[in-house]
Amino acid sequence: MRHSAPEGEMSKTASRLDRFLLSTLRKMLGPAPLDLALPDCREPDSNLRPSVATIRFADRQTLIRVLRNPEMGFGDGFTDGDITIEGDFVSALEVIYETRRTRPGRRGLLSRWLLWAQRNTLNGSRRNIRRHYDLGNDFYKLWLDDEMQYTCAYFPDERAELEQAQLAKLDHVCRKIWLQAGETVVEAGCGWGGLALHMARNYGVNVKAFNISHEQIAYARERARREGLSNQVEFVEDDYRNIRGRFDAFISVGMLEHVGLEHYLELGNVIRRAIGGSGRGLLHFIGRNFDRPLSLWIKRRIFPGGHPPALRSVMDIFEPQDFAVLDVENLRMHYARTLEYWLERFERSYEQVQSQYGPQFARMWRLYLAGSIAGFRTGTMQLFQVVFAGPQCKTIPWNRAYLYEGAEPRQSDEPWIRAIS
Repeated sequence: MRHSAPEGEMSKTASRLDRFLLSTLRKMLGPAPLDLALPDCREPDSNLRPSVATIRFADRQTLIRVLRNPEMGFGDGFTDGDITIEGDFVSALEVIYETRRTRPGRRGLLSRWLLWAQRNTLNGSRRNIRRHYDLGNDFYKLWLDDEMQYTCAYFPDERAELEQAQLAKLDHVCRKIWLQAGETVVEAGCGWGGLALHMARNYGVNVKAFNISHEQIAYARERARREGLSNQVEFVEDDYRNIRGRFDAFISVGMLEHVGLEHYLELGNVIRRAIGGSGRGLLHFIGRNFDRPLSLWIKRRIFPGGHPPALRSVMDIFEPQDFAVLDVENLRMHYARTLEYWLERFERSYEQVQSQYGPQFARMWRLYLAGSIAGFRTGTMQLFQVVFAGPQCKTIPWNRAYLYEGAEPRQSDEPWIRAIS
């Protein structure tokens, strides 16, 4: 006849197991100033510095899920409400990023399967984009600016409000490629149409803008009609690979992250077909200091098919086409500030988001926005703007005065390359 262990001994065994599991996670996190806790067990930070926050696990099974697969286990545990963070939420994520930035996770079976399942083919890109951008315009209106800009703002003054900074971003982009009245521009991935309409309204250019998000295109077309700009701006619900026609400039803000490394040569061909050897362009995109996969949790739950590239990889777009890179700017801290505004506004609308989309969705997006702030603050994510031009481009300005002082660009009679030789 078998006898079960006394309840006290079972409790001691469970306590020892819980402490062991917490100490294992502590070793994985390294010197992060965080306290870790289960309902009946706590693993305080062993360093003398003050703890930033306490990460609390609802039960042992949740903790085991994190130990088995840190990214998916933590992300889904937080989304399900089984993991809570008591203290400074963003700072807690920052210290986790800092301690794990040199320890990228191994690519498991799920990661390799996602690479295949989320391929950015013509049909795959449409599926991936709709899972994120077609959540409903009303959702994004809750926390974006008036122009519905879902990309990094530009803060000429650190104290600028979000609306000011987003308008400054639109001008920053337009000045960077020295737009002139009467020119033609093609935009790949136009969001809700804010940049295309801004270019037409304030710079007198004609724009053809492509996007595969139905919700965004419908919104952009209605804005153009309402503002009387339909004769200057055409919004096309189609993939960038189907761009046809000749233009003076090519612009893409926030789309390159969705293209995929394997399609960079194809994108370069599209750009060359659009602007030839005499045009110029700008790519604005989230990137990395070195190539590594996007967070598995982000790819699965938020941005299917996403990949933020390193600058080295982006040259695969330019080099085969003989495009000259004229300017590279990193706006990493501007994106951190942009995201701080977004999270602040999201939190103000949290009850409404939870009511309309459910508590899991609300927690998932809270984690995504807070984690993105941490990523840009710590430098695990970058925001690049790259300006480029074809070898026959004859309008390249002599200096940058036009960009920072608001002056009109001074044009040279000769190509820039001849001017400096």
